[in-house]
Amino acid sequence: MTVDQDALNEWIGRTETAEDQVTAAPLAGMAATLDHEPPVLKPGDAAPAGAHWMYFHARVPQSQLDSRGHPSGDDFLPPAPLPRRMWGGGRLSFHQPLRVGERIERVSTIKNITAKQGRSGALVFVLVHHAVTGEDGLAVEEEHDIVYRETAKPDAPPPKPQPAPTDAAWSQTVEPDPTQLFRFSALTFNAARIHYDRRYVMEVEKYPGLIVNARLVGMMLIEQSQAQFAGRPMTGFDFRFGRPLFDTGPFTIAGKPGDGGDSATLWAADGEGNLSLNAEARFG
Repeated sequence: MTVDQDALNEWIGRTETAEDQVTAAPLAGMAATLDHEPPVLKPGDAAPAGAHWMYFHARVPQSQLDSRGHPSGDDFLPPAPLPRRMWGGGRLSFHQPLRVGERIERVSTIKNITAKQGRSGALVFVLVHHAVTGEDGLAVEEEHDIVYRETAKPDAPPPKPQPAPTDAAWSQTVEPDPTQLFRFSALTFNAARIHYDRRYVMEVEKYPGLIVNARLVGMMLIEQSQAQFAGRPMTGFDFRFGRPLFDTGPFTIAGKPGDGGDSATLWAADGEGNLSLNAEARFG
């Protein structure tokens, strides 16, 4: 498939603004989804790093979702002529915490769009910059990588796996299940069927099971690394999602201290030890 790069370039620079309020319920729901006792939060309490993912959800009417569960009439993201869309990764900077009760605003800007030809077919990479401000100014900046792909060909060879590091200083085995994946999709108002519709994901997308949402894995790594740097605020979190994780078996989240004592190298690996997501966390 040939992708018209010039047509896509017309979307670079497009912006979108969304407003919301930091409420306690989604934060308590996220804690429960991560298998913790929900916290009792009061107005003014700081929300955890990554909390902005719980807000600013597009309330798209049901009739405007396509067969995959994505908005069909999105007027912000470019109309890439490729059916599969995935979260490729991102780079987060935390300037100050969001606080329960405050009004927040997110300004999103399309910074770059690149069409490429990969081993699996055509690819389109979209870079979106998000700036989240609260009542005291800029709180979170995020560069969000979105990847569009062709539908997998039946005879296409699987990508060669990359082994995950084996020198973890801390690690945890995660047993994903459909209930947890559904809860996270509900919290983030994410209708993508690959995360909750087993029949669809196996018969149509030809995956072996439900796909674990990349942001859910990211939240697990954020929480795990913060436990190792107790009392120090997270100032940044960069991650890249590659090989999918499925609910068909356990996976591992792990990490080790970085050089200098103010960062950590993090990763997630499937049950065979293949790298799925790698990340770096930075602390103040």
